Amino acid sequence: MSCSSQIHNFEFKMENIEKAVKSGRLLSMEIEVTLKCNFRCPYCYVPNKEAPENELSLDEIKDVILQARDLGAEKIILLGGEPAIHPNILTIIRFIRNHAMEVEIFTNGSMITENFAEELYKNRVRVVLKMNTFDEKLQDVLTGQKGSFKVIQKAFSNLRQAGYPSKQAFLAVSTIICRQNLDEIPKLWRWLRGRNIAPYFEIITPQENALTNEWLNVRPEKLKDIFYLISEIDRKEYGYIWDPQPPLMGNRCMRHQFSCLVTSRGDVMPCVGINIPIGSIRKKRLADIIKDSEVLKNLKNYKQTIKGPCGVCEKADTCYGCRGAAFQMTGDYLASDPLCWKNIDKTDEIVSLPCPVNGLIPQKPPMRVVDNILMIGERTAEVSVTIAEDMPFIGSDGVVDETVYLEMMAQAIAAFNGFINAGRTSCSHEGLLLGAKKLTISGQSKVGDRLNISVFKQARYGDFGIIKGIITREDEVVADGEIKIWHKS
Repeated sequence: MSCSSQIHNFEFKMENIEKAVKSGRLLSMEIEVTLKCNFRCPYCYVPNKEAPENELSLDEIKDVILQARDLGAEKIILLGGEPAIHPNILTIIRFIRNHAMEVEIFTNGSMITENFAEELYKNRVRVVLKMNTFDEKLQDVLTGQKGSFKVIQKAFSNLRQAGYPSKQAFLAVSTIICRQNLDEIPKLWRWLRGRNIAPYFEIITPQENALTNEWLNVRPEKLKDIFYLISEIDRKEYGYIWDPQPPLMGNRCMRHQFSCLVTSRGDVMPCVGINIPIGSIRKKRLADIIKDSEVLKNLKNYKQTIKGPCGVCEKADTCYGCRGAAFQMTGDYLASDPLCWKNIDKTDEIVSLPCPVNGLIPQKPPMRVVDNILMIGERTAEVSVTIAEDMPFIGSDGVVDETVYLEMMAQAIAAFNGFINAGRTSCSHEGLLLGAKKLTISGQSKVGDRLNISVFKQARYGDFGIIKGIITREDEVVADGEIKIWHKS
């Protein structure tokens, strides 16, 4: 069996992905129908599942599903929390199927009764059941819920009774790779393959709950060993041929080429790991959000934008590591993946935020009036500066001249562009501050003050951009306004 046929379990043919990228369309969309959950998994990316507020209504869910369909989506992936807890989950599933799209649901199994399993089979829902181990006590630990092992096994029984797995009814198991189940991974893999259940084994993304539960972590060298072992097992015993690469065993995660995530509150993000809001479906159409997103554009253009060792890796055409791990560990969604075993000896080549602006902008001291870039997001960045005595535009009383605030905004946006383009041979530092409007000075700053400069790209017309800037000292706004810049493309 070929590598490409294996990838089809969860993704799409490469030629279809390439067409979607060129046309700016979708092949799938993930949607959190609710963040409510009855498990408390210590690796979960959801920080608080107690009482989510302001979640999408059923009408809003239906509307964004239709928007995704109009953009070419063939599959809708239902996430949570626990999506099956949603009171209208069957209505949502039937709605998707009635509009000729596939449905895939990631579930902990707690709601899969005999009747629900039959409904899933009737609607040809692709089911991905979460299970991490055959050890009952360990499974309960990894769900934070006593009795979860029995719940999952009962779900398996109900799904099998309903007709899963079969040609008409796809069944997979989602397993996180952690220190506690590492030795059990080969047994789990063989058990699933032997029952025609697709294994969906994934490295933990270091975010939210996983950050406070480091006892789960597996070192990159250990990840390499287990990935290569399973690759050999799959090749020799089952005829599946695939190259080991993070974050998925037997698969490639390149979802940013053709998919996006809609959260339970309507924010659109590249994926659960890159939790940068790029827009809200409550304020803007999905098509416009996707078309206007610089983050998605950079991810789709990964062969030119990924930085560091991942960008020059021999597998860079078909792999960019885990973008979620890169973002969570460095603050930069274009950074190299620190969890990839190929980067074990190259961590000093992976830049993390915050970082100095040295080399990112053309200005040198004393004309450089920003120090560090702190954060990047969708057309936004935060930059800081500590006012030094040798900086220009400082009076004898140590107070900063108001004219320097415009230069701070201009250098902040230059640092943002420089950081995004770092490592590209074709990038340029050329740019000019052309003017300003609506500038309001609300306070003073002096030598020793630490200022934060937030910049947002409001609009762009060819090489010209309109930037909104806000300068603060702690919680006090010192200056804000709009600047017009020219930046060489």
